[in-house]
Amino acid sequence: LRVTYSMDVFDLSSQEEFSPLKPLTKRARRILTPAEDNEVSTNSVTRGEKERYPAPAEDKVSTDLVTSDEKELSSTLTGGTLNSQSVGPCNASQQREDLSELCPRIRDTTVSSKAQSDPDKQKKPVYIYSPELIQRCDAMPKIINRASKVHTLIQAYGLLNSMQVVPPRSATTEEMLGFHAEDYIQFLSLLGRQTDEEKLEEESEQYGLTYDCPINRHVYTYAALTSGASLRAAECLMEGRSQVAVNWCGGWHHAKRDMASGFCYINDIVLAILKLREKYDRVLYVDLDVHHGDGVEEAFCASTRVMTISVHKYSPGFFPGSGGLDSIGVGKGRGYTVNIPLLEGARDEEFVPLVCRVLHKAREVFSPQALVCQCGADGLSGDPMDSFSLTPTAYSRCLQFMLQWRLPTLVLGGGGYNSPNTARCWTRLTAILCGHKLSSEVPDHKFFMSYGPDFELNISPGNRKNMNSKEALRRIHNTIIENLDKLKSSSSQQQEKTQSTN
Repeated sequence: LRVTYSMDVFDLSSQEEFSPLKPLTKRARRILTPAEDNEVSTNSVTRGEKERYPAPAEDKVSTDLVTSDEKELSSTLTGGTLNSQSVGPCNASQQREDLSELCPRIRDTTVSSKAQSDPDKQKKPVYIYSPELIQRCDAMPKIINRASKVHTLIQAYGLLNSMQVVPPRSATTEEMLGFHAEDYIQFLSLLGRQTDEEKLEEESEQYGLTYDCPINRHVYTYAALTSGASLRAAECLMEGRSQVAVNWCGGWHHAKRDMASGFCYINDIVLAILKLREKYDRVLYVDLDVHHGDGVEEAFCASTRVMTISVHKYSPGFFPGSGGLDSIGVGKGRGYTVNIPLLEGARDEEFVPLVCRVLHKAREVFSPQALVCQCGADGLSGDPMDSFSLTPTAYSRCLQFMLQWRLPTLVLGGGGYNSPNTARCWTRLTAILCGHKLSSEVPDHKFFMSYGPDFELNISPGNRKNMNSKEALRRIHNTIIENLDKLKSSSSQQQEKTQSTN
């Protein structure tokens, strides 16, 4: 059974509530637009809006799919169904009130005619690209030619015309030292000039340049350019150039302050978040990669200004081995780290509702002013990581859910080692950012033969056994919500104490 969840926007005149756990049985009647203001209209969506912001082609919901299995699934995390017919000790109105925090109401985001006429409200997404950026990324051993496949598929679908294509810049040494240790950055810069192979090999182990991150004499240029690309994307958001910026060549979340790790030589994410913090007081980081975003978490685990959320596979022997449910930050930052550890075989139908419930609660508690989302595609079915059974639908639903917040949003790449599938996924996410629907047939282009034998944009979830039980999912959900409630309570008490002191 393939369960499809709609994250589209409801018409609030119907007074219905939306839960990412509850399969929808009718099409939403409002179109998500990239307006930045809160002004809404109850008028119908215009023909022009429909043309510019059509619903994604694969997001249709069939009433044939609503079965007893889905109703059972909707009770997985809360222990009860999410409707007024639920059996329990309270009446229907009480149940609706009790579930209000878990069933976020999605407001009507149709912008008014005033907002529609304002060109500043209709800015195209920023897309970071240059031939050199693609060339440098293509040369990296673990992702050979992936950047080209992603870019050419996006180009083949005609999406570049709907974005502001902005060239990257190289990060300066000073900018990289904003997070990384001086001796590590200096070592990377010397790789291209070091001639003593024995000494080079000896020192490289100290900095993590081994199996996962092999020595590459051009790694400093690569690191400076990829991190500079993410910094440039962040700057575009800060300048108000767009509400959304994307760098599919970024998202390297494992790199530590003083060493490379997990295919990551530079932590462009941390650098971009630090850049955003120059303007935005609170930044929310969301990591959808199948691996725990340990490098980013370590950088901000003691911070109250950056909240990190990572959903990932967590099992013995799986890299990096961190990101347990009890890892919630340290010191003053305790509670600002959220981990959603899953076992192998996770599928769209539990991934989406669990992640979106946590996101909804985190937004309520943290009130972020900017958002960074790492969209590592190695959780897709068919990836060599051989872990989750996700399809691009899971990523698109989560991204759509966050886009409704209308925050300055930086979208980054990350893992994804089945290059055609990664290109499929990120192209679909790019289409969502542009407000376009895509044909399921991959268009003819340079890498067309890589998409055989079906040459389709869609990906099958496969038949891998799902090891995530309903009881385990409920425990994960309840623990995270309880932790966030505690954070909310302690933050409120601290605020009251500060006000009384003043």
